[in-house]
Amino acid sequence: MLHGLRLPFLIVALALACAATATLVGCASSTTVTTTAVAAAGPAIQKARPQAINPIAGMQPTTATTPNDPVGDPTAHAMALSEVRTLLREELIAVKADNSTYVDPLQYVSVWERTDQGVDAQMPVGAPVLAPCPVKVLAVIPNWYAGQPLAYFELLDGPDAGKVQYVAEEITDIAPPGTILARGEVIARYAPAGTGIEYGWSTLNGVTLARATTGYEEGQATPAGRYIRAWLNALGANAGPG
Repeated sequence: MLHGLRLPFLIVALALACAATATLVGCASSTTVTTTAVAAAGPAIQKARPQAINPIAGMQPTTATTPNDPVGDPTAHAMALSEVRTLLREELIAVKADNSTYVDPLQYVSVWERTDQGVDAQMPVGAPVLAPCPVKVLAVIPNWYAGQPLAYFELLDGPDAGKVQYVAEEITDIAPPGTILARGEVIARYAPAGTGIEYGWSTLNGVTLARATTGYEEGQATPAGRYIRAWLNALGANAGPG
């Protein structure tokens, strides 16, 4: 009796198990199909591709380039401090002409001589050559003529502010380059021996105005020389016509 009932029970159980298996397989298949369909319906992932950007007219390329040669002189070195100081001493001062008056720089002349590049004269030994106004001594040329020096200096005020004058030859005790002297202070003194003094107009680098403008031959009376003589006479120097 029991054996008769067991067979139908086993058949029913087997049928239920197959139905459950079929359901699971069907769900899995449905899930797989649904996922695949969603993936197919979504946006496609694009692969990266190189793109060329066309420059706008007038734009410069930004790609850095390496020059073949270095910029500047690779062997250059810093200027010596002593040379820098020398250049600074020779620098002009920016000044404007005004109505300040001058004093006669050659108040102690004993003999007026010829007009050439400037005005020649003689003075007692030790007599001073005075600053006609505040001046800056720009430089001294040690061996300008016959082993004698030339000092040139900038006028810092008055109608001729910014112009440069010189005194040369038989002078000593010269104020150092870079010195700024007040009106009436001593630029140099008359030396014990030499060829007399010469006073005149200079260029900015110490070349006499006579040589720079008209040239000069020894003993020649130049326009620059006549100009300085007239300038001195206007200050009461009594230098005569020369």
